[in-house]
Amino acid sequence: MDIVVLAGGISAERDVSLKTGAMVAGALRGNGHRVILLDVFMGYRGEPEKISELFADSSHAGITETEISETAPDLAAVKAARGDTSDCFFGPEVLRICRMADIVFMALHGEDGENGKVQAAFDLLGIRYTGSGYFGSALAMNKEVSKVFFTKNNIPVPNGIHMTKYTREDAFEKTGLTLPCIVKPCCGGSSIGVSIVRKEAEFAQALTEAFRWEDEIVIEDYIEGRDFSVGVLDKKALPVIEIAPLEGFYDYKNKYKAGCAVETCPAKLPEDIAAKMMRYAEAAAEALCLESYSRMDFKLAEDGSIYCLEANTLPGMTATSLLPQEAQAAGMNYAQLCEKIIQVSLQRYGGQK
Repeated sequence: MDIVVLAGGISAERDVSLKTGAMVAGALRGNGHRVILLDVFMGYRGEPEKISELFADSSHAGITETEISETAPDLAAVKAARGDTSDCFFGPEVLRICRMADIVFMALHGEDGENGKVQAAFDLLGIRYTGSGYFGSALAMNKEVSKVFFTKNNIPVPNGIHMTKYTREDAFEKTGLTLPCIVKPCCGGSSIGVSIVRKEAEFAQALTEAFRWEDEIVIEDYIEGRDFSVGVLDKKALPVIEIAPLEGFYDYKNKYKAGCAVETCPAKLPEDIAAKMMRYAEAAAEALCLESYSRMDFKLAEDGSIYCLEANTLPGMTATSLLPQEAQAAGMNYAQLCEKIIQVSLQRYGGQK
């Protein structure tokens, strides 16, 4: 097949997306597909008259693989690097090239890549793509909305509140919550802008950090316990994976810097607990109308209670990402996982062209 792997963009998870894109493109080429690796924001920088020949020379890459730094990228510098004044999210020739493909592999993470906007645009343009549609993507991107759907479907979530930049309240006692609590952007990912607050004096600074990224945030009781994640592929849960950071919590650095966390898959859990977590993951994906594949994050409290924290509609596919490790535990290597995602996604369109 002719496949565009779409990565990059201008979200805080840009570097992660670039790494995912490079790895997916390599795997799909190894599977025998003709692949173009393209940065959705930077676009195509070659000669326009050669676009029709791009898939014939599938070694073309519109982006350069990057290492993931310990901090989020400088997005102002990224925008300046495009060299134009257009406010269009799609870079030069991106839509034209995507329309040429049999399917677009969505290697985007965060913001416009996962909130349903790109998916809606592709639907209108008749472009096939991997992952969930625009509606499920929009629901899952908003942590507050997700919690409403989880609660309606008897999926347990931490107690918490929603706050906007315009209703900001720095006095912790007015939140009705207890310490410790966790403060996080409502629609962000990769733990960017997230703070664990253990003292009231830390609360205002945590709000400032979260509001640096978004105008809406979620504040929840912090659940002391173990961290887990469960991928859902073609409506079936993959084996549970446990994540244990060597220090601190599972923040941006611990997620993407090799050696910063111990990940165990299948997780060492009682069979009934693992089975319940997997059922919750499947139910969460169904509640949010998520298709093809997704991943749910969980917390197991010290008293044995399970809490669903959030959904990921385009899980990372880097060397340290969780979904590939879960697939491996289920007997599926990285290249096979990429192929499975393509095939499952095509089912929404009635199969391959």
